[in-house]
Amino acid sequence: MRDYIALTKPRITWLILMSTGIGYFFGLPGAPNWLGFLKAIPLWPLLHTILGTGLIASGTAALNQWYEREADRHMRRTSARPLPSGRLSAPRALAFGAALSVAGFLELWLGVNLLSASIGAFTLASYLFLYTPLKQRTWWSTTIGAIPGAMPPMIGFAAAAGAITRESWVLFAILFLWQFPHFYSIAWMYKEDYARAGILMLPVVEPDCRSTARQIVIFGVALIPVSLIPGILGMSGRIYVVGALLLGLWFLYSGVRVALERSLVRARGVLITSVLYLPLIYGLMLLDRPGL
Repeated sequence: MRDYIALTKPRITWLILMSTGIGYFFGLPGAPNWLGFLKAIPLWPLLHTILGTGLIASGTAALNQWYEREADRHMRRTSARPLPSGRLSAPRALAFGAALSVAGFLELWLGVNLLSASIGAFTLASYLFLYTPLKQRTWWSTTIGAIPGAMPPMIGFAAAAGAITRESWVLFAILFLWQFPHFYSIAWMYKEDYARAGILMLPVVEPDCRSTARQIVIFGVALIPVSLIPGILGMSGRIYVVGALLLGLWFLYSGVRVALERSLVRARGVLITSVLYLPLIYGLMLLDRPGL
């Protein structure tokens, strides 16, 4: 059972569900206060949304590990996973991932609405059939993979509102831009592993990492104005705007440091900052929603 759970990548899944919950929150109509808002939250649709998204995310992770089992054998950080280590057979992993994915789609469709289920299906398909195979062909795969990676808040928003609006696209954009410094720092730290597996991440293609550092800074700069848009649209208030600006500058600072001193220590600093940035900015969004 431990090996089947490992296929679902639970540490990544909880981040996905956090983003889905944020989308659901902003898809709901406002309320005059926190108590009234919490009472107004329809719990069953929320549970169906979280469960369905969790199943699709887990199924996608399992199917991704099934697809990349040969590449994982060549990487130190992945060679101990259930498939490359031989603890699970490929057919069982394939069946497990497919079953979770189908169950997640049905859970969202029947328990919530077809729109959220369709976004979930698009997320799975684009991740598995575009991003995953492109990883061994071009470093632009990171850009393609950031699209399904930014879909969880869209799923949550569609589940609550039954529609896709500009607010949902703002949540998408923030998560989309955040992924680049996050994943480029990981690729930097494990570029030798990726090279052995034939995965063409940017630090593998350009080992001096100048271009990687440049990309981290560019997306760090782009994230700051985009992260302020919720305040402009009235999704959050002034406290959020100030906090988002400070968080964005902090995130950018970590990127500038890695650009000035291209080292594993600085790359790890970007990764740590990115992991802290996301829940912090989400927390600010929740705490400073106007009318609550």
